[in-house]
Amino acid sequence: MRQNVPDTLTIIPARMAATRLPGKPLRLIGAKPMIVQVWQRAMMADIGRVIVACDGDEIAEAIHAEGGEAVITDPALPSGSDRVAAALAIIDPKKTISKVINLQGDLPEMRPEMLAALAQAMALSDAEVITPVAPLKREEVALDQVVKAVVSWPEEDGVGIGLAHYFSRAAIPFGGRCDQESGEAARMWHHVGVYGWQRAALDQFVKLKPSPLEKAEKLEQLRALEAGMQIAAIAVDNAITGIDTESDLNAATQRITS
Repeated sequence: MRQNVPDTLTIIPARMAATRLPGKPLRLIGAKPMIVQVWQRAMMADIGRVIVACDGDEIAEAIHAEGGEAVITDPALPSGSDRVAAALAIIDPKKTISKVINLQGDLPEMRPEMLAALAQAMALSDAEVITPVAPLKREEVALDQVVKAVVSWPEEDGVGIGLAHYFSRAAIPFGGRCDQESGEAARMWHHVGVYGWQRAALDQFVKLKPSPLEKAEKLEQLRALEAGMQIAAIAVDNAITGIDTESDLNAATQRITS
């Protein structure tokens, strides 16, 4: 059943020139390229139109072969957010679309229900940005590649639409539950890098220069916080991670095809 999310679409940015895993979007997972796996999961969420914003014909042809939509954007764009904004300008120059989900093209294990929950929250929240977080596992606390979020919630921990105060590769907040045997301390959250944007906020964001905290942490969402934007959060049961290396790809292939 299609969710009630008016004026919303999902855009999946993808480029061939990934530094650690060149040609990443077209690397096979089972019988299908990674970008097709992501696109299919977005379509399964059934929340509206899904478009791949790519940097050339190769990715576009892979999506067109599956009956999907793709838009070719400037290969020199510096980030996925810039690519999403550029695709929006091509698709909807009159700005009739007011909300957009930025779904990374390296998340082949994306769960459709997570996208559906994000879309539902976007319909309820006025925040400029909204993003999922999941309970942080004990073994993830010390991992720099796992981004942690500090979130306050309107009800019990993880209930309702929360407010994100900061994101870091460090173990925050100090004294989180992963360091307490009692489990009574503040919960630590694993940030899932999927964003639901208000169109106007995204247009503003891509015009801003990278901010000091963004450059320090190497986390793009901190630019939004430093610019005074409100980032809301929803809690999901389990995090998903992107594919950055050959070993990541092999592990994801085994999970998806087994």
